[in-house]
Amino acid sequence: MADLIFKSLVALALFASSLLCSSLAGASSDVPFILAHKKATLNRLKSGAERVAVTIEIYNQGTSTAYDVSLTDDSWPNDAFNVVSGSMSKTWERLDAGGILSHTFELEATQKGVYSGEPAVIKFRVPTKAALQEAYSTPILPLDVLADRPPEKKLDWVKKLLAKYGSLISVITIVVLFVYLLITPSKSSSKASKKRR
Repeated sequence: MADLIFKSLVALALFASSLLCSSLAGASSDVPFILAHKKATLNRLKSGAERVAVTIEIYNQGTSTAYDVSLTDDSWPNDAFNVVSGSMSKTWERLDAGGILSHTFELEATQKGVYSGEPAVIKFRVPTKAALQEAYSTPILPLDVLADRPPEKKLDWVKKLLAKYGSLISVITIVVLFVYLLITPSKSSSKASKKRR
C-alpha cells in the first residue's frame, strides 16, 4: 500500500513539473530578469559616530530591456538613521539586457542596536505588460550599530596580514633566496678560478 502511495505521489510530482515546464515554455522568454544585491558596511569615525554605507547593485540577466526602473530602500528607521549622502530611492530610464546599475547612499546611526535591513524593492516596466513588475534585493545580515568594541591594537593589522599572506610571503622569500644563491658566485669557486690561472 505504501509503495502504491509513493508511486502515485511521484507520478503526481512528475505531472506537476511537466505542467509547470510547459507553461513556462509557452510564456515569452524575451523578458528582463532582474537580480539585485544589497550590501551594507559599517564605518566607525574617530568622533565615535558610526556610518552605514549601503550599496545596491541591480543586474538584468534577461534577454530584453527593463524600462522605468525604480529602486526604493525605506527599511532604515528614521529615528535610528539619518541620511548623510545620497538618497534611499533612485530611478533610471532603462536597464538593458546584461546591464548593471548601482546605487549607493550613506546613513549615520543615531541609536545603538542591531538592525536587519529588509530587501530593497525594484520596480520596472516590461513593454509587453501593462502592470509594473517587482523584484527584491537580497536582505543584509544584522548590523550591530554603535556596539561597544574593544579598541584595536596597533599591531593587530600586522598579525592579520601575516595570517592572510604569511604563506605567500614565505614562498616568495624562498624563491628570492634561491635565485640570489644561483646568481651570486660563491667564494670557493672564485678562489679556485684564481689558482688555475
